[in-house]
Amino acid sequence: MAHQYPAAMAPTRPDIRFREFVLLCAALMAMNALSIDPMLPALPAIAQDLRVPHPNDRQLIISIYFLGTGIGSLLFGVLSDRFGRKPVLGGATALFIAASIACAIAPSFSMLLVGRGLAGFFAGASRVITVSIIRDRFHGDAMARVMSLIFSIFMIIPVLAPSFGQAILWVAPWRWIFWALSILALMVLLWMMIRLPETLSVENRMPISARSIVASVVTILTTRQTIGYMLASGVVMSGMIGFIVSIQQILFDVFDAGHIFPLAFAAMAGTMGLGGLANSRLVSLVGARRLSQGAVILMIALSLIHLGIIFSGHESLVSFMILQALTMLCVAFTSSNFSSISMEPFSKGAGMASSFQACLTTAIASFLGSIVGRAFDGTVMPFALGLFGFGTLALAIVLWAERGRLFTRPHNEDLREIEF
Repeated sequence: MAHQYPAAMAPTRPDIRFREFVLLCAALMAMNALSIDPMLPALPAIAQDLRVPHPNDRQLIISIYFLGTGIGSLLFGVLSDRFGRKPVLGGATALFIAASIACAIAPSFSMLLVGRGLAGFFAGASRVITVSIIRDRFHGDAMARVMSLIFSIFMIIPVLAPSFGQAILWVAPWRWIFWALSILALMVLLWMMIRLPETLSVENRMPISARSIVASVVTILTTRQTIGYMLASGVVMSGMIGFIVSIQQILFDVFDAGHIFPLAFAAMAGTMGLGGLANSRLVSLVGARRLSQGAVILMIALSLIHLGIIFSGHESLVSFMILQALTMLCVAFTSSNFSSISMEPFSKGAGMASSFQACLTTAIASFLGSIVGRAFDGTVMPFALGLFGFGTLALAIVLWAERGRLFTRPHNEDLREIEF
C-alpha cells in the first residue's frame, strides 16, 4: 500500500504521495553532493589542464563552492518565507544550472572558481528551502525521522558520485562532469515544478522587512536550544568537510591508493546512508537528542583511537577506512537530528530559521574544514587532530545548549510520532 500523509499534515494538493515527496526532497538536496563529490577524482586533471600551481590550491574547487552555499543560504529562506517555497526554489535551481554550464566552459582556473562560487550560491536554495518544505509538514522527532529517510536516500548520491565522475573521465574530459550535472539538475527542476505542491500556507507567509528579519534573528540567537544545536551542527559538519577536501590527497599521496579511490570513498561514505536509515527507524523510539549526543561521544572516542594508532606507527589503509566509516556513521546520527532539534520552535518563519541555520553551519564547516584541508602535510595527522577537536567542541556546545543535561527527551508527544 502506498504511504499517505497524516490528515493533519497533508499538502495543499493531494497529488504527491509520501514516498515521492521523500524521493523528490532527497533529489533536491542531492544536487549539492553531485556538485562536490564527482569532482574529487577529477581534481588532478583540472589542476593540470588549468595550470594550478600548488597541489593544495585545487581544494579551492570544493571550498569556494561551500563558501558560496553558505552565503546563498542566508538569502533564499527569507525569499521563500515571503513568496513561497516553489517559485524561489525553481528560480534558484535554474540559475544553478546556468552557473554549472559556466564552469563547463571556464577558460581559466580563476573563472572556474567564480562559476563554482555562483553555483554554490544558488545551490544554497536547495538545502534551505527543502528543509523549510519538510518543516512545513513535520516537526520534532517526526521531522527528524523524515529527514533521516531523506538523508539515507540522499547519501546514495555521494557514495556513487566519485564513481560517476571517474566514469565520465574514462570517456570524456573533466568538463563533461559539469555538463552532466547541468542535465541532471534540469531533470530534477522539471520534476519539482510539475509534481511538488506549494507547502507554505498563506497565513504563514512573512513580509520582507528589516523589522521581521531582525526579530527572527533575535529569536534564533536568544533561543538556547536553536543556536546551540546550529553551532554544534556546523562543528560536526567541519569533520565531513575536512574529509571531503582531504580524502583525495590522503588516498592518492599517503596510501598510494588512487586506483581504488571511488570504491574506497564509497565504502567510507556509504555508512552515512546506513546511519540515516537506522536513525529514521530509531529516532521515534529513542529520541533525536539521545541518538545525536551519543553519536558525538562515539565520534570523540573513535578519533582518540585513530590518534593512538597514528602515534604507535600502525596506521594503514584498512585501519583508516574502518575508522572513517565509523566516524561517518556518527555524522549521520547527528546531522538530521541536530537540524530537527534546532528547528523545533519554528512553525512560522521556518525559511528564515533554515536560512540562518544553513548559512551558519556552512560558514563554520567551510572555515574549519578548510583549515584541516590546507594543513595537509603528507600525513593523516592534521585530519585526525581536526576530528578530535571538532567532536570535543561540538559536545561542549551541546552541553551548553542543554544546560549540562544530556540524553533527555521532550515530553511533548506530538513531536515524536508520525504515521507512515
